[in-house]
Amino acid sequence: MTIPLAYNEEVADALAEGRPVVALESNVITHGLPYPDNAATALKVQDAVRAGGAVPATVCLEHGRIKAGMTDVDIERFASATGVPKASCRDMAVILAEGRMGALTVAGSVVAAELAGITFFASAGIGGVHRGAERTMDVSADLIQFTRSKVAVVCAGAKSILDLALTLEYLETHGVPVVSYRSADFPAFYCVSSGLRSPRRVDDADVLARSVANHWALGNPGSFLITTPVRAEDAIPGHEVEAAIADAVAAAERNGVRGNAVTKYLMRAVDVATEGRSSRANMSVLVSTAEVGGSLAAAHARYREEIGNRP
Repeated sequence: MTIPLAYNEEVADALAEGRPVVALESNVITHGLPYPDNAATALKVQDAVRAGGAVPATVCLEHGRIKAGMTDVDIERFASATGVPKASCRDMAVILAEGRMGALTVAGSVVAAELAGITFFASAGIGGVHRGAERTMDVSADLIQFTRSKVAVVCAGAKSILDLALTLEYLETHGVPVVSYRSADFPAFYCVSSGLRSPRRVDDADVLARSVANHWALGNPGSFLITTPVRAEDAIPGHEVEAAIADAVAAAERNGVRGNAVTKYLMRAVDVATEGRSSRANMSVLVSTAEVGGSLAAAHARYREEIGNRP
């Protein structure tokens, strides 16, 4: 049995011709900004991939199929709909069986990208090990899926509300490469730096393309994580975000906020504390990671073509 895949014409043609394609998550459309800003931002992110030299393929679930490449009509429908569920890797089987709409998270998007034959995926930020995980065992499914799916993931690190040191430890333990592109530090979503050094830095896109290919040629089964920081002019100082998070964590404890509700609670608290600047930075990092993802996918496609033309 195989899961049905539906490609839009642009994505299908690009894959058939060996041109670079970058997958994008649909969860940011349904669970991010309000309508119609969510639709407009999704189109900007797709345009950023094109500016980087690749074809965008926003992925979602609908009518029992994985859609690889949402059209403008699809984006408008998802953006204006209510009650569209988040679809992580654990949710996809049931949502597909029911034929419902599903907005793919990072973990779900990585599954969809690999099945669709798309090598690169771009996201603003990944999930990670949550603060207090030694008590709660709260570890994002994103990290688990990175150990399973052969996809190059381009992101601005992980959200500051997480335990970023433990997130890096988890990735190291499971052999997932973490490489910062043209930066020495591991970024923290809308902060340029988490204060943690990246395990490795690469400044050359062609070297990075070869590194991705080498990772899988060595027999590794999982993803290759590439980080790129938010533009400095759009970033929020790390100390300011950390102070807001500390206050929000204490408030969440007092108010009994638990489980999946914690992330949304903390993100909203940070946005209030920064007077909306974190939301603007979030939008900026969506665009910047998509453009870098497009340029790196293009470098990888050139390398594959070079390999294919060797005698």
